[in-house]
Amino acid sequence: MQLLGLEPVGDSLYLQRVPLVREVLARTTRLAVISSGGREQLLSVPQDVTPQLGFSEGQPHPNRTAEGEIVFVGYGPTDDASQAAMARLDLAGKVVVAVHGVPKKKSREDHAPILSSHEALNEEFARLLAFRPAAIITLMTDDLRSTYEGTAAMLLHRIVSDRPEAPVDSTRQIPLVLIGQARRGSPLLPRDWPNDNTPQALGRRLEANVDVERQPFTGYNVVALVRGSDPKLNRTYLAFGANYDGWGITPALRGPSRRQAVDSIENGANNNGSGSVALLAIARQTTYWRPKRSVLFVWHVAHDQGSLGARYFTAHPPFPIDSIVAEFNLEGVAGTVSDGLAMVGPRAAPNYLSWRVGMIVDSVNFASATPLRIEREWDDPEAPRVYEHGDHLSYAEHRIPTLFFASQCESKTSGLYDEPRLIDYDRLARVSQLLLESGLAVANRSTRPTSEAITQSISSRQE
Repeated sequence: MQLLGLEPVGDSLYLQRVPLVREVLARTTRLAVISSGGREQLLSVPQDVTPQLGFSEGQPHPNRTAEGEIVFVGYGPTDDASQAAMARLDLAGKVVVAVHGVPKKKSREDHAPILSSHEALNEEFARLLAFRPAAIITLMTDDLRSTYEGTAAMLLHRIVSDRPEAPVDSTRQIPLVLIGQARRGSPLLPRDWPNDNTPQALGRRLEANVDVERQPFTGYNVVALVRGSDPKLNRTYLAFGANYDGWGITPALRGPSRRQAVDSIENGANNNGSGSVALLAIARQTTYWRPKRSVLFVWHVAHDQGSLGARYFTAHPPFPIDSIVAEFNLEGVAGTVSDGLAMVGPRAAPNYLSWRVGMIVDSVNFASATPLRIEREWDDPEAPRVYEHGDHLSYAEHRIPTLFFASQCESKTSGLYDEPRLIDYDRLARVSQLLLESGLAVANRSTRPTSEAITQSISSRQE
């Protein structure tokens, strides 16, 4: 950024210090299964189970202690019928254990959603929560071993904001949550599992106490500016954002070929090296074109921990937050599933907040000699899952029109295989060019790209 001549606007030159806390399990954590005869068997972390210390920022935290009779519920309540059948079990105050994966006698194809969908796991958790148990334990089958290992790695590397610790268990509404692996002989499963999947009390108890150590440290957003050319407009800003963090070292996984070595490094070339370097390319060109408004570039930290860097930046901006007229957020924009580019916001954002800025991108793309195909599958107001997760949402919560850009990746080019050699650099250049030209169109407008007129027009027609 110094070489590009960008203006530093962090609290320490280009850096904005973000106070964070690393939560780690204390050695005093104890997870034990007690048999009817009093025999104690300790559960190990993460080989057997891993505690869920918390959920996303702002959501209720689960309890960290639990004691109760263990009740096995098979593959859990996957629909209304199975939930109604489970209602006959007395699960209140009990430790409920459910298996997540493919039932032994069912085909993999028929149950692909169970295997691949986090939504299915979340729905199962919500259904179990309705029974008011003392603890919920989800054990993933061998088909999902890599999913469990990745999940455990995320849970054991929990980063949170430096807000005060969540309240004590007596005020928490969520039971203790453990995620683990379903293994033959586990004290959390029937003795004859997997042949026996019948819901049943196991005649054992769980005694759990999860202790956490909080280790404060400093993360960094990276913030720079290209000052606008118009003295009346250069105190307002178009923002480009991308997260630059990644998981780094994760559980090892052997490559697609037996000859390939075990890999444990998530390089993050597409997610989100592509978005990070796209911002640098856009910044370089912006210094040449110098639009009327200033253009802000923010590389956010702690994205995967709940967009903590973006939340901190919008809560502690270097200038009034309402002076940002729009924000473009880039994540994984060099994917390989299709030649399209997903744009999320014009439809998914409430009250048509991002409608007009989406129209500007569409018009710039349409006028291009080689337009990209804009994909709108994720831009669904009826299913705003993608829109409601990401750094862009922190800006939208301040009523800033924001657009989220991404592209889908094949499994062989994601995670441990997300390497620079698999990036389509020509495609990355085309995406960067589109967002540069769209950003210049927004930054050279004399008016903000708000959608108030559209909202009023639609409201009048509805009336």
